[in-house]
Amino acid sequence: MIDQIREKKPILLLPGFMLDARLWDDVRIGLESLGNLSFGDLTQDDALEAMARRVLLNAPPRFVLIGFSMGGYVAQWVYKFAPERVIAIIFMNTSAHQQSALEVAQTQAQIELAKQYPFKGLTKRALALAVDPDRTHDQALLDRLQTMAVDNGKDVFIRQLSAMRNDGYEDLEKVTCPTLIITSRNDQMRSVNESQQMADRIPQSQLAIIEHSGHMTPLEKPMELFGILSKWFREHIR
Repeated sequence: MIDQIREKKPILLLPGFMLDARLWDDVRIGLESLGNLSFGDLTQDDALEAMARRVLLNAPPRFVLIGFSMGGYVAQWVYKFAPERVIAIIFMNTSAHQQSALEVAQTQAQIELAKQYPFKGLTKRALALAVDPDRTHDQALLDRLQTMAVDNGKDVFIRQLSAMRNDGYEDLEKVTCPTLIITSRNDQMRSVNESQQMADRIPQSQLAIIEHSGHMTPLEKPMELFGILSKWFREHIR
């Protein structure tokens, strides 16, 4: 009975690199049973701090924050700027690591290439890295990712690549709201160890590991993801 009369809280969702609100399609009905959804726009800016400020301008007064991959980095800035507005945080398939010098150089090279040629979407290698190794031939799944990338287009590709990541581990120690960290066992882009390091830094955190999923957990394992989220909401969101 308590669950039935619990007031729904706003849930603000932040997608990853070259993704959009369609990332959540397979778990959207479940999420709507937990709260009132809104979707942050990470397409207009070329710095994580600027993305976070834009998100806050358009966000509800207070909200549960869900940040996926790059959106998890933005979520860290959102909390830094306005901790009083964040009821709770879910970090999903993300990290607080900064980019290495090699990664920065590789990213800059990508940006220069992107400026010179027409944008045709993500490469086959990038798409393969985004999913469980067992699903690299799941064309329907890959097509969904590619469609979002193509719809976002070249300008967004360059802006999001330009958003450099700084080390955020010290700031995680200042997170005082309930926090759930979700990682996937077969994620080829963000490791379980990175998520564990985040959990070790955040005082009120809980770590959940989803088996048999790659980086794109909301599309690869929506039922398992919703099961974790619904249990955590019942226990932590009042």
